[in-house]
Amino acid sequence: MGHVDGDDDGIGYGVGGSSTHGIGVAGGSASGIGVFGTSYINAGVYAYSYYGFGVRGGSYSRDGVYGESTWGNGVVGRSTSGSGVYGWSDRVTGVFGKSYSGLGVRGYSDSGSGVYGESTIGYGMYGWSDSGTGVYGWSNSGYAAFLNGKVYIRGPLEKPGGSFKIDHPLDPANKYLCHSFVESPDMKNVYDGVVALGDKGEAEIELPDWFSALNKDFRYQLTAIGAPGPNLYIAEEISDTTTKHGSDNNNNGNRFKIAGGISGMKVSWQVTGIRKDPWANANRIQIEEDKPAKERGYYLHPDLYGQPEERGISHLLFPKDKREVARAAHK
Repeated sequence: MGHVDGDDDGIGYGVGGSSTHGIGVAGGSASGIGVFGTSYINAGVYAYSYYGFGVRGGSYSRDGVYGESTWGNGVVGRSTSGSGVYGWSDRVTGVFGKSYSGLGVRGYSDSGSGVYGESTIGYGMYGWSDSGTGVYGWSNSGYAAFLNGKVYIRGPLEKPGGSFKIDHPLDPANKYLCHSFVESPDMKNVYDGVVALGDKGEAEIELPDWFSALNKDFRYQLTAIGAPGPNLYIAEEISDTTTKHGSDNNNNGNRFKIAGGISGMKVSWQVTGIRKDPWANANRIQIEEDKPAKERGYYLHPDLYGQPEERGISHLLFPKDKREVARAAHK
């Protein structure tokens, strides 16, 4: 195979190649770099295709395509109808991005997916960070992230609020129905039910065998149904002291007793408990905390406090000017 050198005068291409069916420019190396391009103001290597791959790289043991930059983007891909950057792997990562201070992988799209990941057995998309954000999503008007399927969060979840949103049961074609979550400063569990009192005006409520192993600090509510029940009370409490097997010496770790009613009376009951399992004990919610020095003077929602957007935590961590630069670079 012949050797080709190309020089650029600062305006055109050092080496140009075009093809209607095959590869415009092909480079191969047994130990070094197959194709290398450098430029001070424009693209080091630029490839364009009407139907096939703009750039395609393959390797048996190293990186198929490798991009590096000291300031800008290591690799940029743009497409008007297909994938800006497409990565595929039989065994490991289809596209891998790493950064010491910025974003490992950044994707932008006017109408489609900025970054799209797919896998048959592994992670469709994986993000990791030592001290920053593993995966960051931002949107002006839509969803920063849309997850279609089950979601598992291994660590604590922090949020300003939450709700469910479903098709309205009475008008599913035209309306939504939303409910807010119930919030508490404690890791609180809620249990309830309805019971009919026996001949003595009493009832014993049996709870699951794991109840006392999971909960502590119990609270009770009793409400008579159909008639007044002024004398209703908790005759026997749930024991708050359990053995390692989840039951106590009085065998009352998973039950409580209602009394003071009349035979046949229906009673609505509610019990709450605070989680005491190992994970909860190791991850108690800090109800009040001082903001780190870097974040003081900034707000999670600056507009609600009459502050400009620049005083937002998101702007501090992910400045808008950087986002705009990245967006402009892809246009």
